[in-house]
Amino acid sequence: QMLRSFRPNNIHLLRWQMIRVLGRGMSSSSTPPVPGKLAAFSEKIKAGPSLDHFISNPEAPLPQDAPAPVPVPSTRKRPPLPGWLKMEVPNGPNYNHLKSTLRGLNLHTVCEEAKCPNIGECWGGEKGTATATIMIMGDTCTRGCRFCAVKTSRTPPPLDPQEPGHVAEAISRWGLGYVVLTTVDRDDLADSGAAHFVETVKEVKSRSPGLTVECLTGDFKGDLDCVADMARSGMDVFAHNVETVEDLTRWVRDHRASYRQSLSVLQHAKKVNPSLVTKSSIMLGLGETDEQVMQTLKDLRAIDVDCVTLGQYLQPTKKHMKVDSYVTPEQFARWKEVGEAMGFKYVASGPFVRSSYKAGEFYLKNLASTRKKAEVS
Repeated sequence: QMLRSFRPNNIHLLRWQMIRVLGRGMSSSSTPPVPGKLAAFSEKIKAGPSLDHFISNPEAPLPQDAPAPVPVPSTRKRPPLPGWLKMEVPNGPNYNHLKSTLRGLNLHTVCEEAKCPNIGECWGGEKGTATATIMIMGDTCTRGCRFCAVKTSRTPPPLDPQEPGHVAEAISRWGLGYVVLTTVDRDDLADSGAAHFVETVKEVKSRSPGLTVECLTGDFKGDLDCVADMARSGMDVFAHNVETVEDLTRWVRDHRASYRQSLSVLQHAKKVNPSLVTKSSIMLGLGETDEQVMQTLKDLRAIDVDCVTLGQYLQPTKKHMKVDSYVTPEQFARWKEVGEAMGFKYVASGPFVRSSYKAGEFYLKNLASTRKKAEVS
């Protein structure tokens, strides 16, 4: 009857009044009892230490029945950088000269693309000793290894047919005695870029006959015919990196790379051209054990690899694999002794050592020269 007495435009007012009456009735009702467990928990909180307890006497012991403090997990994402891994900002006339030459010829270096910490030391050397590792076939790789800062793409730009000549011209301007040529992986090409690499080596050798050339190659998808072409290209040092121990390979490298495939590449290069100096590199600090490193060194010696380098892995960006540990200089010195005792003709081992690090170049240059003379005689 009340609703009927109201006009339609007043019905909403009646509804609000009814809700207010009902609300007052509910609020006046008694509060439901607190469940037993919740009441017990509330009493336990009241009996425990309060904020005032810690503020007034931070050294005071907790009540005997107080719960043990919960350990707070560490928010540290990586071990702190030790003092021996601090480097100076790269600079110097020779460094600037190399950089300007590269830019003028539209060339790339792995030193820059992979954010190598030795760039200032290698590029800043005097004429004849300065080194830059030139990266051919572009600056975009078809693989995505978790440690590498080089950008990736399934469809990188096409090869530059003028690149072999540009590389040879740049090297002839520098007046180097030793140069390293490397490449991104080009799985998009039928031969993985082997023919382009061979052409570059031949062009460099034709313009700088006395130059010692080291080639740091990929695995060419396991195509040993491509490996053979590279081994016969006229290079002096054939380098291919296993990067890490076998058990960590699947976590560190791209799924198209494998430890055993890398060993087969190094072995076949030596088989095709026994006078080649073969070389490989291992990163430490990825979570490997000493036993795994030892086995890797044994595997390399078993296929007659001449030189090995061991260096500290450094995370290039937050998107890349984290550092597991920082290996001390003393540990690196021990691995150098182990490698030399195993029969490697040269071992470079240290926190900043990289595959193309200049520390071994004088030795490698002499070793390559000696082998060529022995072959001729």
